[in-house]
Amino acid sequence: MGLLSVLATGLSTTLLFGSVAAQSTVPAWGQCGGNGWSGGTTCVSGYTCSVLKYDDPNNCIPGSSTPTTTSARPISTSTTPIATATNTQTTPRASTTLVTVTTTAAGGGGTVPTTLVSGWSWIRAVASPNFHSYLQAKPTGTPSKAYLEAPSGAGQFKIDAGQLVHLTGSASLYLNVENPTDKTQRKLETWFSTSKNTYGTFAFQGDTLTWSTPDINRPNLAAWLVCENQEVFINTGAYLYQTPAGCFDQTIHSYGGSTADL
Repeated sequence: MGLLSVLATGLSTTLLFGSVAAQSTVPAWGQCGGNGWSGGTTCVSGYTCSVLKYDDPNNCIPGSSTPTTTSARPISTSTTPIATATNTQTTPRASTTLVTVTTTAAGGGGTVPTTLVSGWSWIRAVASPNFHSYLQAKPTGTPSKAYLEAPSGAGQFKIDAGQLVHLTGSASLYLNVENPTDKTQRKLETWFSTSKNTYGTFAFQGDTLTWSTPDINRPNLAAWLVCENQEVFINTGAYLYQTPAGCFDQTIHSYGGSTADL
């Protein structure tokens, strides 16, 4: 094969790689990884492929101000003369492909999606006085107390191995529950943290969110309290009976609409 033919073949291969790379760009919130994933892994500009803690599809999420680490293997092409008995010919060696992996640091605080992501759900009250108020962190998607507030700040959630997981623009948050010394305490505080909950287990009964623990015999596993400043508590007592001052009894439920609405 002549030298010009070899160079033409190399140029064709380079153009082919460029075409494949362009086709593999993943749109905003599209899947970009996960077990068995063979599609695109490079997100559109302004988005990064999330690295979640669980075995779910990774999605292209908006970039955030949290630190990222990037590792890359550069493309390199070299030519090496190969000696023969009669002459010397130059043959291009195979080039390496650029591989970039971006990992977002833990801590929450990224841009939370306003359209429901596959595999997640909103959680909201369905009775007054908090009808269609949504479970969320404040500021949105950051470690904080748990609140039942307006749809504009609604979080997206799922249950994984008894943990209530909050989707954020970076690392996941988990709803934690106070472990009181006095097990007869009526109100248990709740908050979102980057650390997993160590007290009790979350579950859905139908679409109703419940919490249980072996050392507290709750009359109603779905009983919650919404108190001052819309803060959310576990109600260890009976539902609609001897409700603590300044609080309202609520049950809260998953909702699968595309957006959090009234």
